[in-house]
Amino acid sequence: MNSNIILLLYILPLVLGILFISPLRNTLSNGPMLKFFPSLQEDTRRIFFGQTLILLSGFGVSAHTIWIHNKISEGGNYCAAQALFDCDSVIGNIEYNTVPILGIPWGWLGFIAFTLFLYFTRTIANEPQAGFVQNHIKYGKLMTMAGFAIIALLVFYEFKMGKICQYCTTAHIANVAAFFGFYQIEKAYQSDTWKKLA
Repeated sequence: MNSNIILLLYILPLVLGILFISPLRNTLSNGPMLKFFPSLQEDTRRIFFGQTLILLSGFGVSAHTIWIHNKISEGGNYCAAQALFDCDSVIGNIEYNTVPILGIPWGWLGFIAFTLFLYFTRTIANEPQAGFVQNHIKYGKLMTMAGFAIIALLVFYEFKMGKICQYCTTAHIANVAAFFGFYQIEKAYQSDTWKKLA
């Protein structure tokens, strides 16, 4: 199957998740959506739904970049091209696709980060009145914000190579969207409606 078609499996839930953390969430959750997901009547639950979709997308695409890295290490290729979009050239570059000090591919760092973000989000959603909620929101915001510096570095590497990794870009967008998701969760946490969450 074409690598760009596979990428759509990560992009579609990412876009839907972004819509659900945006002001458009009220429009999206009306009508037939409520029949399948009655919990989406609650605005905060819509934010959790969107954030979860974003994080699952980021988690999945990060895991996929690890698989691509392993495939390239074995001598294969996945999405090599002579064009601007060439994830093999970016992910297969040992100099640029290795986390300093840790010595692991950047995909592993994304995989670990999105796992933590999912943990923070789902524990908050499942126990909204717990004592850890404020800390989990804070950790999520700080870690996704730290991701901005990593994204800037990786985009700089891509610029130096003259190539763009479309899988990496999807993970970067998921990180930025996750920051705004945690911001929306924080706004909801500071509102009176949070007390209604069970």
